[in-house]
Amino acid sequence: MTEPYQLHQDQIEFFDQNGYLILRNRFPPEVVERLQRASHAWIEQGRAERPDDPSLPDFAYAERPSGRALYRVNYLHDKEPSASLELLGSPAMLGIAESLASPDFVPTYEALVFKSEGYGAPVEWHQDAVHPRTGRIFNVGVYLDSARSAGGAVRVVPGSHRGPANVCALADDHGWDVPGAVIAELEPGDVLVHDVMVVHGSPGVSGNPLRRTIYYEFRPMQQILEEGPWDREWVDRRLRLVPAAMRAHERANPTAVPFRWNVSDEYRPDDLGDDRVELRVQHPTHSPGSYCSAGSVVPRRARR
Repeated sequence: MTEPYQLHQDQIEFFDQNGYLILRNRFPPEVVERLQRASHAWIEQGRAERPDDPSLPDFAYAERPSGRALYRVNYLHDKEPSASLELLGSPAMLGIAESLASPDFVPTYEALVFKSEGYGAPVEWHQDAVHPRTGRIFNVGVYLDSARSAGGAVRVVPGSHRGPANVCALADDHGWDVPGAVIAELEPGDVLVHDVMVVHGSPGVSGNPLRRTIYYEFRPMQQILEEGPWDREWVDRRLRLVPAAMRAHERANPTAVPFRWNVSDEYRPDDLGDDRVELRVQHPTHSPGSYCSAGSVVPRRARR
């Protein structure tokens, strides 16, 4: 039986063919407003931390013309206000996860990524993670602000998710005008779902308004167990986020129809009952991506 929050078959087929999918008005204004308020607090917390402290994986900084600047906040669920856990537990979010990663989906990452007001640094063409493609691995990006072409909106290259890409050569040959690239213009509450192997990026911009996006990554359980990079114990800890998130969504939306979690009995974790225990599950390692930089899956010497 198809639930109302699941993706339609034509949407799944579009995603498989193109490597991305745009869902309009996926989240209502009141949810977006709570996330906007929470994200402001997370950003202010990050800016109050020391930017050069390597022991703080929650906050990522980059070099900007004005100096080091915060652009990413990781591990959102244990931060106040706690709006990210409600978002994860919403049927609108988990329905995407189930539709693309099967009922045995695993929430693997959560982060806030943003372009600061006045100057949005470029995010060069890249693939988030390169893998053997035995299962779908994807990011669900929930937009908290408008994204426009003139404001450095994300660009994706449809169909580029089917294998490792030479992003250095792509940038050298075409710059930001890659043939067939799509500019994802979105409004608050819209969602961009993208395969982690689809080539995407965003050009730099100045004089831009603030643009914030919350990203959740999902992977199929079986794909992780067969290919890593994490073990079963780590996955079990991540799965405990799901019942905690569903409870958070129910508390914030007591009259809403809850998500029906159909995870296989063999993977269903013991529910500890204490939502504070498993809100922060750090990553001991990461899947390598394809970037025009050292450590890329496609090395620099293979640019041509």
